[in-house]
Amino acid sequence: MRGTVFYNRGPTRGALLCGVSALACLLAFGLSGQTALAQALPDVSDRVPSNSQMLLESDTLVYDNDNQTVTAVGGVQIDYGGNRLVAQRVEYDRKTKRLVASGEVQIVQSDGTKINSDHIDITDDFADGFVNALRVETVDKTYFAAESAERMGGVLTTFHNGVYTACAPCEDKPDSAPIWRIKARKIIWNGQKHTVRFQDSNFEFFGFPIAYLPAFEIADPTVKRKSGFLIPSVTFNDDLGVGVGIPYYFALSPTYDLTAKGTYYSKQGFLGEAEWRQRFNNGQYTLKMAGISQKDPGALKDGNYRPGGYTVNSGPNDDPNKFRGMMGTKGRFAINERWDFGWDVLLQTDKNFARTYKIDGYNDYVYRSEVYLTGLNDRNYFDLRAMHFDVQENYLDSSTGARSDKQPWVLPSLDYAYIPDTPLAGGQLSLNLNARLLRRDDLDSVPHRIRGLEGESGRITGEAEWKRTFITENGLVITPLLAFQADADYVNASSGSLTAVNNMALNSDIQHAYPGVGNDMRSSFARYMATLGLEMRWPILFSGVHSSHVVEPMAQLFVRPDEQYVGGLAVPNEDAQSFVFDASTLFERDKFSGYDRIEGGTRANVGVRYTGSYENGWSTHAIFGQSYQIAGRNSFASPDLVNVGIESGLEDDASDYVGLIGAASPSGWSGSLSGRFGEQDFGVQRMEAKVGYTGRPVTLTAGYAFIRAQPLYGFAEDRREASLNGSLRINDNWRVFGSGTYDLETNVLVRDGFGFGYADECFTYLMTFSETRNREDSNDKSLNVGFNISFRTLGDFGSSSSAIAPQ
Repeated sequence: MRGTVFYNRGPTRGALLCGVSALACLLAFGLSGQTALAQALPDVSDRVPSNSQMLLESDTLVYDNDNQTVTAVGGVQIDYGGNRLVAQRVEYDRKTKRLVASGEVQIVQSDGTKINSDHIDITDDFADGFVNALRVETVDKTYFAAESAERMGGVLTTFHNGVYTACAPCEDKPDSAPIWRIKARKIIWNGQKHTVRFQDSNFEFFGFPIAYLPAFEIADPTVKRKSGFLIPSVTFNDDLGVGVGIPYYFALSPTYDLTAKGTYYSKQGFLGEAEWRQRFNNGQYTLKMAGISQKDPGALKDGNYRPGGYTVNSGPNDDPNKFRGMMGTKGRFAINERWDFGWDVLLQTDKNFARTYKIDGYNDYVYRSEVYLTGLNDRNYFDLRAMHFDVQENYLDSSTGARSDKQPWVLPSLDYAYIPDTPLAGGQLSLNLNARLLRRDDLDSVPHRIRGLEGESGRITGEAEWKRTFITENGLVITPLLAFQADADYVNASSGSLTAVNNMALNSDIQHAYPGVGNDMRSSFARYMATLGLEMRWPILFSGVHSSHVVEPMAQLFVRPDEQYVGGLAVPNEDAQSFVFDASTLFERDKFSGYDRIEGGTRANVGVRYTGSYENGWSTHAIFGQSYQIAGRNSFASPDLVNVGIESGLEDDASDYVGLIGAASPSGWSGSLSGRFGEQDFGVQRMEAKVGYTGRPVTLTAGYAFIRAQPLYGFAEDRREASLNGSLRINDNWRVFGSGTYDLETNVLVRDGFGFGYADECFTYLMTFSETRNREDSNDKSLNVGFNISFRTLGDFGSSSSAIAPQ
């Protein structure tokens, strides 16, 4: 044949196929996620290295100089810039500048995307082209298919009878319908407007069409953000009713955006929300606002505020709580690699609006608003912050013990810690500095306790500790310790607070328990505490054929002067109100939880610790001991405004016994039993039992807690509670779960919930039901129903809270 040159099979490079630009376009032909819908014929030749060489391998290579074509026939494989084309025939026409690949065409891009087709025909400038029987599998496991696709004018790409899904084909039945897919008669990608339009489309679930959409449009994958409606949400709450929310997203700039959301609650009306987000090179911040004009404030159980206590609203027209709202903002910025500045602030019309309406990011039970500056460098730590607290509980009558809605401002709180790298006298020195300035607008009190004074108080504390460990030849571990703490305090309490303190000091119950209590509120004072300590441990190893055990007798002695300015209710207690004496705190140098109280007097802590390990994978552990006040004033027998330490088990010279025992198995079982037992009769004062199993197909945790009555600490009755949480995985995809908490004293199921869920690689579904009940009136209950449906790459539908099993 004149003008035609044949080459036999063999690798041929570069010049043998002249349409390199067209080939680059062809090999760049790929799809990813929504790209599978939009970028069927993208020009990504700029992603191919400029010095890349093209390698061609085929059975036959034909040059037709008369027709100006180059054709590779039979087992064609072309590699270019990490991309690969496999076909039975590839032809490039120099006159028409078209490249045609046919016969089981497969393209594997450098990122792993696979494109399959029977026939591909494109121009080398990529302006026009046609693809027949298109099938695409992307790296992130999204799938797209179309009977044909064509590109016109370098702008519009049209897919005919297209299908999109993020579900992998079933291995056993590859031809069966996926869990979900979108089928459309036409899918049009506009490369100039960067949009993808679906025409005459159906959303199918397990092969059945469940939603018909005549036309809808989304942004193409080249647009990371685009204005438009987001997937709606649905919630249900017994007090609010059914809520349906529709969010709209405004893509205003690459660095900032706005989301507006309207939710209609069947019982309370329309709730509006808006959130602004902005990013910078060194950080970001958000601003959120929400508000509602409630249709029926009185319908909220224990939820309508009245000065002086809880009342039921008879009509919403003049109700001061008809409008409720909030404004919140969060931000964090890196000043440099060591210093960060940030804030997290919530302002609301009442103390529980954000929790009642479940405002995302602001519905914690105790919400701490703060502005902070932190620094971290090696063994140095600095933290400065201003804080305000919102206890987002229901408004109840003051006799029930509900917190005031005006919680304190901490302006500011300072923590600084420093551990020198160089040992001092062979031991480790640590330095701590803490300071706070606090203001409270309202007295926060319950019977027998004043949780916070109305007025101002401030404190600055410096603490230094040195300790060194010695090990003797027989294995005795000896650790001497020196510590010193100094405080400067001031109090400026209101007359109302002083009256409350005086009334508390005259309380006969407290006088009976702690004689000599008086009313001594000082405006300013300084105090110190010096500690000389010694700890001795003697771990003894016992080894058996199939196990090993370590028994460690342990004793501590701390010699200190008496704690100053206690017993007369002189010192406000703001940061040491939480106190539990158990096995975990037995060997603490200072068992108080904060700086406002300092443990004083000479005290000894004695006990034994045990750990065991077994050849079969089991492990056991235990601790048991007692604490003794040897000399000086017992800080735990000296009440403060909060009565911390009262009925704690440490108020006598010889404390209650505390112990813990636990075990864990390699199969997933674990359990523990801890308690505090009376020093005189070994009666149970506090007990907690836990058992759990983690494995397939069951996860289970059960607990029991008992606390004997502490009248002077605000709990007049014994407290007993049992809880159970479990999850059962039926198979790889389905699971059911449930939880419950039962008050054994009042015989009320306080909380219960159950749900079920389905999850696979492309679809999740979750349904939850939960109830909460009043301990005093089991008929007073609140019901919550939530569900969440998530289609991978498309988004979620339902209520965000339903993604978590009931607690």
